[in-house]
Amino acid sequence: QVQLMESGGGSVQAGGSLRLSCVASAGTGGNNCMGWFRQAPGKEREPITTIYLPIGRAYYDDSVRGRFTLSTDDAKTTAYLQMNSLKPEDTAMYYCGAGIARGSSCPRANFGVWGQGTQVTVSS
Repeated sequence: QVQLMESGGGSVQAGGSLRLSCVASAGTGGNNCMGWFRQAPGKEREPITTIYLPIGRAYYDDSVRGRFTLSTDDAKTTAYLQMNSLKPEDTAMYYCGAGIARGSSCPRANFGVWGQGTQVTVSS
C-alpha cells in the first residue's frame, strides 16, 4: 500500500524559503505521477505542481511558476518542493499526492493517494 509522508512545513516571513519533502515509504506502486497540492481555509485543494515520473516532466501552476521547484530523488520515491520568494497568499496546508497519468499528463482527478499534509504559514 502506497503511503506518503510530508515534512518541512513551518512559518516564515514573506520573501523567505522553505523546502518540503514527501517520502513514499513503500514506493509509488502503480502510480506514475507525484505532485504537490495546497488547500487554504475555506478553499478547495488545488494542484500547484505535478510531475510525470517516467520522464521527469513537471507542470507548474501560474501562481508558483518561477518561485517553486519540484524535484525527485533518483529512485523517484521522494519528491521535494523548493519554495522561494514566499508570499502571504502561499499560506495553506500542503499535501503530497500520487496518481496515475493520462498519457504523459497528470490530471488532478487521477490523484488518489495523499499524505497527511504539512502547514506552511507566510507572514507579511
